[in-house]
Formats: sequence, C-alpha cells, structure tokens
Amino acid sequence: MRIVLVGPPGAGKGTQAAFLARNLSIPHISTGDLFRANISQGTELGKQAKAYMDAGNLVPDEVTIGMAKDRMEQADAANGFLLDGFPRNVAQAEALDRMLEAADMKLDAVLDLEVPEDEVVKRIAGRRICRNDSAHVFHVTYTPPKQEGVCDVCGGELYQRADDSEETVRTRLEVYHTQTEPIIDHYRAQGLVVTISALGKVNDVTDRAMAALRGEHAA
Repeated sequence: MRIVLVGPPGAGKGTQAAFLARNLSIPHISTGDLFRANISQGTELGKQAKAYMDAGNLVPDEVTIGMAKDRMEQADAANGFLLDGFPRNVAQAEALDRMLEAADMKLDAVLDLEVPEDEVVKRIAGRRICRNDSAHVFHVTYTPPKQEGVCDVCGGELYQRADDSEETVRTRLEVYHTQTEPIIDHYRAQGLVVTISALGKVNDVTDRAMAALRGEHAA
C-alpha cells in the first residue's frame, strides 16, 4: 500500500506511522528522517537543506520533494510506503501526484488522524522533559511523575520546552490549518481520504486505522 498520513501536531502521527508501517510491511518515510539522512550523508540535497536551515530559513519545496522522490525510488519502497510529514502543502501534494503518475503508481489512501484542537493543546502543553535525559518524558495529566517537577528515572528537573507552550502550540496549529489541512481537500476530491479519531489508547488508534485502511483498500 501507498499511504499518506496527515493530522495536526500532537495527533500521534510518528507513533502511528511506526506501528502501521510495521503492520503493513512497508517503509515509514518521514520528512525529519529524510532531512537527517541527507544532511548526515552529505548529499547535494542535504547540503542545500542545511544551508537554508543554518540561515534560519524554511527549506524550499523543491528540495523536500527531491529528497522524497529519491527515497521512494529505493528498492524497499517498491511495494509501498507510508509518508509522514510529506506532502506538507498543496504544491507538494501536486508534485507527488506527478511523481506517482510518471512511475505508473497511485496512492491507496490518505489517512487523516482527527483530534480536537483543545486535546492537541492539552497533549503538547502538558509534556515535561527531563533536563538530564530528553528521552525521559512525562505528562502532567496522562503520565505524571511521582513527584511534581522531578524525573522518576534519574531525579533530574522536569521542564516544559519552549516549543510546547500553549501559545506556540496554537501557532503551530494555525500553520497546520493554513498550509497542510488544504491537502485533505485535494485528496478528498480524488476519493482517497480516510478519517479516523486519534483519541484513546495507541493500540486502539492503530486498530482503528488498520480497519479503515482495509475498508479503503477493498473499495
């Protein structure tokens, strides 16, 4: 299957992408991984992306599209892939359409993870990270530490990242609504969108997504 995964920040896309890709035996292709791999390998596209990022500028669509194209042409993606973070806007979606058409391929589904905005804010703004080890993550509501402000694992101080403040989260949501959400209408016109609720336990959301994808695939 060839799937695009979309949803607002805080919808759990990265977590669900990993589970779904494993269940479907297809590679999980995320924008973040593409940038890291190209930059670390010193590819021409990686050098271009790094120059923009180092200058504090957004990486142009053509660079991101080039990275995605190179990755989708690798052998492990021959029988399908799950795209996470790409396409990010309508221009990228149209470029993906052209790429797939040129390769005589098509998408099977666009999986839209739906989460109420207030829940997104609650999920992200409630995160607390350990200063000693960023892998130690807690949540003031869902996974609170035994002692407020103190990491259960190492006793380090827990803090809220600037990116996780409510104001920043709402700004990120606005960017999502204006730039990324329009791709849902783009794909809905092609009959590809499958919308599921991303509320509840991780496994329940995965089961819901797999059931929806089976239904879409059958259609």
